Amino acid sequence: MKIIEVVKKRTSVRSYKNQELSKEIREDILNHLNNTKGPFNVNVRFSIVDSNDKGLDDLKLGTYGVIRGCNMFIATAVKNEPRSMEQLGYRLESGILYAASQGLGTCWLGGTFKREEFKKAINLKDEEILPIITPIGYPREGRSIIDSIMKFSSGSKNRKNFEEIFYNKGFQNALSRKDAEMYEEAFEAVRLAPSAVNAQPWRIIMDNNKFHFYIKRKKAYKETMSYDIQKIDIGIAMCHFELAINELGFKGKWIEDREAPKGEAEYVISFEI
Repeated sequence: MKIIEVVKKRTSVRSYKNQELSKEIREDILNHLNNTKGPFNVNVRFSIVDSNDKGLDDLKLGTYGVIRGCNMFIATAVKNEPRSMEQLGYRLESGILYAASQGLGTCWLGGTFKREEFKKAINLKDEEILPIITPIGYPREGRSIIDSIMKFSSGSKNRKNFEEIFYNKGFQNALSRKDAEMYEEAFEAVRLAPSAVNAQPWRIIMDNNKFHFYIKRKKAYKETMSYDIQKIDIGIAMCHFELAINELGFKGKWIEDREAPKGEAEYVISFEI
């Protein structure tokens, strides 16, 4: 299945079948996560947590009722250092897309889970933080009431227009699908990427053979969270872009470009073909 087809198909799943993941599937998903290099030299530790594990009986693992029917979770651990959030977003999203291609459901969770209990479950180290978890399992047919409410409140179906988030050689020029030409599918993969409360903070400037990535900040997040969740969103966008651009037959590398255009958003990184 093409990456753009997986991106279009994949949705946040909050209701699951009461069906265990086999040991082979769990190992396959974990291997994919661990073998995904990512754009930065930052380590991300992934753990699969089974809330039915008898060794975790003393812990009250849960998601405050947001996730139903799933006992299997992927938890992340990383040092809160430069580029760690982008790396986490990139690598976990790669695993989430891989899981979707195998018919499995997931849902990014940054706040609605019992963080302290999950920290104990993965033996979080003093220098690590646990920003994100996701359930993983077989999606249940149909949505629960809580699922419908969460989906409606997040506005996940409401996507910004192509010209609102992509630009041509500078923020003063909106990029049309026509002008994106052979890269249009890679941009569309970014446009459809998940983000916290569907904020879609990414902005990209196409500049000949370079693609400059920016964050359009939502201040409330930076002030209320202990880690930069919008940089995780950018990591997700980077993953979608690189996977799609590679599938289109283009190869490139991530660079820090001091000559990237300045403007209304915070520069993060550039992809050069």
